Amino acid sequence: MKLLILDAGHCLSLALAREVSRRADTELIIEQGTVMTAARLEAIAPDAVIVPPLAHPLNMAPAEVTEHADAVETCLEACLAQNVALIWCVSDQLYEDGLEVPIDEHVVPAPRDESLRRLVQTGNRIRAEFQRHLIVRLGPLFALEGSHAWLNEVIDNLVLGQAVRAAEDVVFCPTSADAVAMALIGMLQQQASGANAWGAYHLAGTEPVSAFTFTSMVRTQLLTHLEGRGEKIALGEVKPLKHHHDAKLRRVLNCRRVLDVFGVHQKPWRLEAGRMIDAWCFTREHNRVSDTGASA
Repeated sequence: MKLLILDAGHCLSLALAREVSRRADTELIIEQGTVMTAARLEAIAPDAVIVPPLAHPLNMAPAEVTEHADAVETCLEACLAQNVALIWCVSDQLYEDGLEVPIDEHVVPAPRDESLRRLVQTGNRIRAEFQRHLIVRLGPLFALEGSHAWLNEVIDNLVLGQAVRAAEDVVFCPTSADAVAMALIGMLQQQASGANAWGAYHLAGTEPVSAFTFTSMVRTQLLTHLEGRGEKIALGEVKPLKHHHDAKLRRVLNCRRVLDVFGVHQKPWRLEAGRMIDAWCFTREHNRVSDTGASA
């Protein structure tokens, strides 16, 4: 199976590259940009095109969101022309106001924000014009490298002693980019084997949590890992932010369908974050040892 992924520097693109490097049944081609033409698609001849998400469209300039939506629709036209499957990953922020209960796939986002509505229009067009699509709605992505990675920025700021501010009244399910990469490839392998289960799916980590609690956990685990390696650092503090004064906004995705159809289980974000923090500390220690050896 040959996959084409756009936006080479995205944390999900990098995670997909790592996952494919461990497999013998999948080939991955990565394009630097986010725009795909029918001619380019014909030359590459992939089985599917994967478009990584805008991780935080609510916090982006409207022009950037519109540019992304336009690029996805251009990609859709190319995929239609070549009959190549389109996989578009989107942020759970499209559910701008959240829901009190876990959000099912059949609930089409209806945001008030104009930029988010532009993304919903793109999704509606994909569903109306092309059967061979997967729209995968994701909880907030985290990774150690790449754009939209979140976790690397949190760790870097903490180590520099800077305060990290995070909302305590928005509840979601943090989602490992590595886990998403593994799930997407598994889903597409099943599609290539005749599953024919196109449509919208939700994929997120287990255990709803606020950004403040997630970031606080990262700080605690980071401190524990560093002290366990004999390194003492005065980490920055995590400070709570409040955006909603009356009640917490819950943006929790129900991932039952991806389990029932593809057998994809949600990954616990605590374990994924802990694994990444351990990897970050190992790399840091290795670099310190290398620097010491070089200076000697």
